[in-house]
Amino acid sequence: MENSECAARAVRPSVVAAAPLLSSVVPNTGPAAGSSTVTLNGNSFTGATAVIFGTAPALTYSVDNSTKITAVTPPGTGAVPVTVKTPGGTSNSVTYTYAAAPALTAVSPNQGPASGGTTVTLTGAGLTGATAVTFGSNPATTYTVNSATQITAVTPAGTGAVPVTVTTLGGTTGPVYFFYLTAPALTAVSPNQGPASGGATVTLTGAGLTGATAVTFGSNPATTYTVNSATQITAVTPAGTGAVPVTVTTLGGTSNTVVYTYVPAPVLTALTPTQGPTDSGAGITLTGTALTTTSTVSFGATPAAFTVLSDVTVVAQAPAGPVGTVSVNVTTAGGVSNSRTYTRLSPPGI
Repeated sequence: MENSECAARAVRPSVVAAAPLLSSVVPNTGPAAGSSTVTLNGNSFTGATAVIFGTAPALTYSVDNSTKITAVTPPGTGAVPVTVKTPGGTSNSVTYTYAAAPALTAVSPNQGPASGGTTVTLTGAGLTGATAVTFGSNPATTYTVNSATQITAVTPAGTGAVPVTVTTLGGTTGPVYFFYLTAPALTAVSPNQGPASGGATVTLTGAGLTGATAVTFGSNPATTYTVNSATQITAVTPAGTGAVPVTVTTLGGTSNTVVYTYVPAPVLTALTPTQGPTDSGAGITLTGTALTTTSTVSFGATPAAFTVLSDVTVVAQAPAGPVGTVSVNVTTAGGVSNSRTYTRLSPPGI
């Protein structure tokens, strides 16, 4: 009996485990720092004794079933073969690629309006395949990966100084900083009216005016302007007509408006009377157009007392002067008028 049992055991074939077969690793790319969770697909994984990335074992792995293993990648570099070991042997290999960590060196420009919308260029290395571009806690409105060293992005809205980072399969970069600027604000323009021909020097007051890139009167840029401080700009008006909005633009955006009014040049059409005594006090009526803002009535170089009655009428008291003719004109916010002639006569003889 013993001999027959030994004979049966001698001819019974032994069971040999099948070698594992690896078909894919998903995802097949991850950071050089490791610690990425990946799925290995294939068959005959039961009883797996090792999962190897290049020469380094997975940090951890679990055999989910005979066709699937979940593993955590070790650190590594470049493209490495991945294999699975079981009692049946070592599998074929599939490739897993360690992506280099991305790096940022600059963002240009590095400041813009709090409202967002600024197009910036990010430069660095390893930026290919970027999955996120972030300004502080906000994602870029849009971004385009131009190359491994450059990304173009549009800033979201934000405030203050914020870190900018790029995330790829290789990890997240260290930050570079973008500065959100508040929009400028205008409170006044002084004087707030001037000649339609332009050329008037005005002072704009407000806040956040540093770095102004434009000063505009209606649709026309100021002839020249100087930023005196964060609260003051001196500008020279361009030509224009009517009441126009004045704005200041900085990297923080465009200000609210204040109103500047272009005043047409005054025109004198008549003096009544055209003659008078050499002593002072004779009443003269000046008629014309655009006289409302009259600031001076001059008889030659001598100013006269006056009252503005309307846009077409001013009454003045002729100052004393020598016998003969003298030119009379008015000065308004619109400039200096043409001249009319007034004649002083000698007093009659006795």
